[in-house]
Amino acid sequence: MFSYRHAFHAGNHADVLKHFVLIHIINYFNRKEAPYWVIDTHAGAGVYDLMGEWANTKSEYVGGIQALLTKTLPQDLSEYVQYIKDFNEIGPNSEEETIAAYPGSPWIALEFMRECDKLKLFELHPTEIEVLRKNMFFEDQPYSKQIQINFSDGFKGMIGLLPPSTKRAIVLIDPSYEDKADYKSVLLCIKESLKRFSTGCYVVWYPLVQRLEVSKMIKHLKALDGIKWLNFELTISKAPKSGYGLFGSGMFIINPPYTLIDSLKENMPALVEHLGIKGESSYKVEHSANL
Repeated sequence: MFSYRHAFHAGNHADVLKHFVLIHIINYFNRKEAPYWVIDTHAGAGVYDLMGEWANTKSEYVGGIQALLTKTLPQDLSEYVQYIKDFNEIGPNSEEETIAAYPGSPWIALEFMRECDKLKLFELHPTEIEVLRKNMFFEDQPYSKQIQINFSDGFKGMIGLLPPSTKRAIVLIDPSYEDKADYKSVLLCIKESLKRFSTGCYVVWYPLVQRLEVSKMIKHLKALDGIKWLNFELTISKAPKSGYGLFGSGMFIINPPYTLIDSLKENMPALVEHLGIKGESSYKVEHSANL
């Protein structure tokens, strides 16, 4: 389980989907004055070096975030891309069209949250947790009181935090799924979490790979009693003939912002156009009848 490092995939098409949606959800939560928590079950390193050896093993960011840098995009994607440019200090008149670093979910959440909100992070990889701590607590960092970093299993840890004292929370669940047991763990922790905190916004990211576990997990999530859900997928290519490899990703969200459906309908076609293989790429958006 400790072989997985997100640096190999930082900034790829799956990160683009996950992070523009995460920003939309946080912006929605910011509309109300009441504070909230963001809980990230698999936080990773927080920030990734795109010039490093790991990121350039397959250079997945080239077909992800970098492919969007010069494109005219709908509002939510445009805000996300501009944030990545600002993070890399790429000005409006810069001739630079590449980025050197990519912020992960913890850093993105921290920058879009407000001072009254809290960030709860879990990471179980023994090396990744040390990098995360360094990235999130560097000298003169003004946000340290907002952050709690836990070297523990995020599936179990998130349940222990519920219900949050704020009564508002975004829970991001995005394991690597390298271990097939992760699919079952996602379902079990969602079931237990809903018993404790039924009104939370649960954001489950999942890979599109040729495994029966993917469709089974989504089927069981949809069948959960009385929940409001939104499920969407971005397919960037046909499934590999070898039977192995990522050909897209999806997100299943319980109690999503009502604004997210319209955002997806506006932004997903742009991802199909700019990130996918022509004639092979597509997207779908589906939701519960009570949403």
